[in-house]
Amino acid sequence: MAAQVREVMTLGPVTVAPDTPVTEVARVMRDRNIGAVLVVDGGRLRGLVTDRDLTVRILAEDGDASARTVAEACSANVVCVAPEDDLDRAVQLMRGRALRRLPVVDDGRPVGMVTLGDVAVDQDPTCVLARITVAEPNL
Repeated sequence: MAAQVREVMTLGPVTVAPDTPVTEVARVMRDRNIGAVLVVDGGRLRGLVTDRDLTVRILAEDGDASARTVAEACSANVVCVAPEDDLDRAVQLMRGRALRRLPVVDDGRPVGMVTLGDVAVDQDPTCVLARITVAEPNL
């Protein structure tokens, strides 16, 4: 089993600028088959937006979604871990704050993402979540 976050994280997180239209972010999520995108400004992490954020904070509101930006939808107080952090710390943060994913940052710059699925694959590759995580999508 992994000891550090760097051993299980997914490298190269997808990032967008705060002024990116939410419709563009939704297309990126669809095309990349992901449920979260990091919001960066000047290379520094400023927020995280999920497909649920887009639904609840943008689509559920009245008005024209095409005129809205990701800055309006993202969570700004993002809990993060560093690549050298113990994986146990990441698991405790996820459990304690009911998080499904944690951005991995190095000196404020996003370098990866660790998800519940990543942890499941590492901890018990035979569990249901691990098997779902490694399965190829049937789109």
